Amino acid sequence: MAGMLILQFGVGCGSYNVRPDMPSEERFELAKTMFANKDYFDAKKQLKIVTLNNPGAAYVDEAQFLLAECHFHSKEYILAADEYNRLTRLYPKSPWVDNAQFKIPVCDFKLSPKPALDQTYTVRAVENFQRFIEDYPASDLIPEAERLLKVCRTKLSQKDFKAGILYRKIGDYYGAQVYFGSVIDNYFDTPFVEEATFWKAECLYKLARNDEARGTFEDLLRKYPKSEFNARARKRLQEIADLPAPAPASDESSSAAAKNTPQQR
Repeated sequence: MAGMLILQFGVGCGSYNVRPDMPSEERFELAKTMFANKDYFDAKKQLKIVTLNNPGAAYVDEAQFLLAECHFHSKEYILAADEYNRLTRLYPKSPWVDNAQFKIPVCDFKLSPKPALDQTYTVRAVENFQRFIEDYPASDLIPEAERLLKVCRTKLSQKDFKAGILYRKIGDYYGAQVYFGSVIDNYFDTPFVEEATFWKAECLYKLARNDEARGTFEDLLRKYPKSEFNARARKRLQEIADLPAPAPASDESSSAAAKNTPQQR
């Protein structure tokens, strides 16, 4: 009988027997059939009626989740995220909440553009994936959440890395080392860290911040012993070692400095 109903309802919009006086449970079952047949447009209309008119029904949380899913499968990711959030807000004890909490950052992930563009959605996806992983550590969705989180973090790392390369090419070594430092400090698990470490050290060398450059080159050699940049790093370390030591301050300048130092009270 169920197979016959699916066949009957799956032909097209006009074939669904939607009656104005249809009981809510029957409407919900029809909406689920529409959803199963990937008739998301028709399912959305029926699920919206169910969720608006039956806020206390036992099945309304599932209807709310399926409404969000209809928007998601229709690639209406902003609307989908709103409906998933509505579920988590109105029905916090629903068994569908963990799925909704997972799909919220997935919507952000779907809206995330190429690395060169504004990454607001990517940042939001990272925050929401991290929250999901912390709140639902036993969920079977954790491996996929971790995979998508890594993709988002890599994209953000790539954006900062490319910005660092651009600043270095135009000779703004200070700006470049800031971006390379962001890659190292914030995205340590991404593929751009090794090269960012070398270029940060190079920029610090260009800025004559030799102690910092030395430490960063040494970090590269220690953390990435097989790096393609190691030969160049060792050459720079030798150049820094060969620099003349700074001249000691003269007694006269030391006395002047002492006179200009404020007295402690």
